[in-house]
Amino acid sequence: MTTRGKQAADNGPIGGHVDARFRQVADAFTDNLTHEDETGAAICVFVDGVKVVDLWGGYAELESRRAWERDTIVNAYSVGKGVLASLVIALAEQAKLDLDLRIADVWPEFAAHGKGDVTFPILLSHGAGMPAVRKRLPEGAMLDWDLMCSELAAQKPYWVPGTRHGYHTNTFGFLVGEVIRRSTGLRVEEALRAYVTGPLDAEYAWAVPAEDAKRAAHVYSADANSTLTGPDQWHLAFPPTGDSNYDEMIWHTYFNPSGLSGGGVVNTQPWRAAVIPSTNGHGTARGVAAIYDAMLARAGSAPALASQSIIDRARTVITDGEDLILKRPSRFGLGFQLAQPARPIGPNPNTFGHFGYGGSLGFADPDASVGFGFLRTP
Repeated sequence: MTTRGKQAADNGPIGGHVDARFRQVADAFTDNLTHEDETGAAICVFVDGVKVVDLWGGYAELESRRAWERDTIVNAYSVGKGVLASLVIALAEQAKLDLDLRIADVWPEFAAHGKGDVTFPILLSHGAGMPAVRKRLPEGAMLDWDLMCSELAAQKPYWVPGTRHGYHTNTFGFLVGEVIRRSTGLRVEEALRAYVTGPLDAEYAWAVPAEDAKRAAHVYSADANSTLTGPDQWHLAFPPTGDSNYDEMIWHTYFNPSGLSGGGVVNTQPWRAAVIPSTNGHGTARGVAAIYDAMLARAGSAPALASQSIIDRARTVITDGEDLILKRPSRFGLGFQLAQPARPIGPNPNTFGHFGYGGSLGFADPDASVGFGFLRTP
């Protein structure tokens, strides 16, 4: 069934293709654009290595009525953490990266303040105690890779690494990306192209050039936090708890430096051109679905992104339980979010992937042989 040209009620055209067996997906996608608070979005699904759903619709920008096209890209926020985890396992498969390394073995400066024994699995599962930069940084510092990494390496962790876990909302990408750079000699955006998106012809990237950024959808929700530039505003998002150390950790996790989470800057070219792997990856739902599809080994098909043993290890539970940052249960393997009763990822328990701010999602379901990508503009 081809849906190109079909009109959602005053909310932009819908284009793409869906296999007749999955018509209900097209109906749900159309209904979401027509009746829910959806500006624009795209969805792609692979089943048994075959692309059965590839739809896009709505608007990439409301003011100009610019339609969401087949090649529209969007800032997918924390979906990028799962993409980064896929790069880690691809590098492990190629023996370019040791999954069991101590961070300080490749990044000696990281050993400061008792961090010398922090292992890669502890870091990948958000247990390193490094969810924020302690030192107050100048506005826009998240655009400076070397500055962010040097400040993180030099600081004391917020908890004893490996004893608890808390979502490294914005620092995860710098920390894991620097381990990749130190191990391979490639910047993380270069390694992604070389080992994941290039071989798979999957559109997802950090450091988006200006020419490609013209295809980016406008993100609306980030504008709401554009004024949260200092401690006198941070309490508006996260009210004080009475524990000054905890409050600093939470505020710095999201707002140090100002703009760290994209507030006020997410639609600018300096943001899109930067490398902030936890937060500013841009891509298509097709690209995300292709990456997760490549993590599903199938007899007689093209090789998976990594061996079954590495993928199985990557989706094995490392941290589980109350999350110090999110203040709710979370469960992580080697960088991937894992299904849990409080937050399932599809109907099957072996599913792994990563959600992104605003409702975007990418995952692989090995039980159903599904690779899934859904990206929207928040």
